[in-house]
Amino acid sequence: MQLETYISDLLYRYDCVTVPEFGAFLSNRVSAKMHESTSTFYPPKKVLSFNEQLQNNDGLLANYIAEVEKIPYASANDKISKQVKTIKSHLIEGETIPFENIGELVLNTEGKIVFNPSNHINYLTDAFGLSHFTSSDIKREVYKEEVETIEEVAPIVLTPEKRSNRNWLKYAAAAVVVLGLGGFGAAKYYSNTIENHNQLAQEEANAQLDAKVQEATFIISNPLPAATLSLEKQTGNYHIVAGAFRVEANSDKKVEQLKSLGYKAKTIGKNRYGLYEVIYESFETRLEAHKALYKIRNEHNKDAWLLIKKLD
Repeated sequence: MQLETYISDLLYRYDCVTVPEFGAFLSNRVSAKMHESTSTFYPPKKVLSFNEQLQNNDGLLANYIAEVEKIPYASANDKISKQVKTIKSHLIEGETIPFENIGELVLNTEGKIVFNPSNHINYLTDAFGLSHFTSSDIKREVYKEEVETIEEVAPIVLTPEKRSNRNWLKYAAAAVVVLGLGGFGAAKYYSNTIENHNQLAQEEANAQLDAKVQEATFIISNPLPAATLSLEKQTGNYHIVAGAFRVEANSDKKVEQLKSLGYKAKTIGKNRYGLYEVIYESFETRLEAHKALYKIRNEHNKDAWLLIKKLD
């Protein structure tokens, strides 16, 4: 079984893919950036990392393998466990374990797993089709030197224009003063006229409004009590899956069964394999979903698993 193939498929859709009893591969989105020394622009992408502390089985990887290979969930878990034992044995012997399109794993001197991510694939689907490119530098200093050279050869000199008769300035200044006073008076008159017109229009509108209010005022002797509706809508992208059914009637029956036990169950439509998925409940955060998942596994269904999906 090529374990890295299934992990790679899931990294396109999820930020965390846990390999039970081994560790978790994480992806973190980074923005587009530019390399200053080479003037190369890189698109946004997902940067991969590995956390050896996250080893609890959340059911994501096993459920995906079970669906792809058409085998029971327990069999998928057994396959993963055998693969993990093989990988650990090779690591202890000092070998480097390559995960195609993901990275390489090796043990350090302290016995901890060191992960070197691969840069061959961008797992950010929003950046699909984008590649890096290099832009040539813009050299502005060349143009600045050319302008300075032209100014040295042909300098520009501004000389004041001489006029022999300045009497016309006196008449122009007097005309400006007269026109200014006349314009101020006209503006004042126009402003007062507009203000009076607006006041009359406002008084007329208020009178019409009072008349309409008086006509529409009435008293209900026996008013009906106010009706209050409380609708609870589940939101969030973290869903605890109870099972998937090929027949829709069976999924509806499962929903009613879970509701009778107190769960906020519902169907979320078909998955990529044409099966109707039934969930216990949806949650806003991963932490809330994991707490509920552990409780459901201990009290009701040990095969329940976490689905991260944005519902329409």
